[in-house]
Amino acid sequence: MLWNIEIYQTEGGRTPVTEFLNSLPIKHKSKAQFVIDILAEYGPLLKEPFTKHLTGRKLKELRIQASPNIYRIFYFAHIEKKFVLLHAFTKKSEQTPRKEIEIAENRMKNYIRRQKHE
Repeated sequence: MLWNIEIYQTEGGRTPVTEFLNSLPIKHKSKAQFVIDILAEYGPLLKEPFTKHLTGRKLKELRIQASPNIYRIFYFAHIEKKFVLLHAFTKKSEQTPRKEIEIAENRMKNYIRRQKHE
């Protein structure tokens, strides 16, 4: 059974993950979409090299290798077999920048808060 994939939308209506994906070269965008489709198909059974849990956090990262670039999309599992894609970026160093994690965590908190008020 497929998992639903939802892309985080800001209160102003922007979808930063979609904007990021649309900025990529077509081959890289296709590779990213392929990995997102695999996530929808396998759900929490999907493991490395496609996804990895961020230690001590509720976030996971989709790992997209599109030579010579490496992309990451942070996401989390939400109720009713749904993953919410929160933030995407080009990874340029071995260590994931704290700033990128904080953006994803803030969006996750914002998403959950807004869901409670719907």
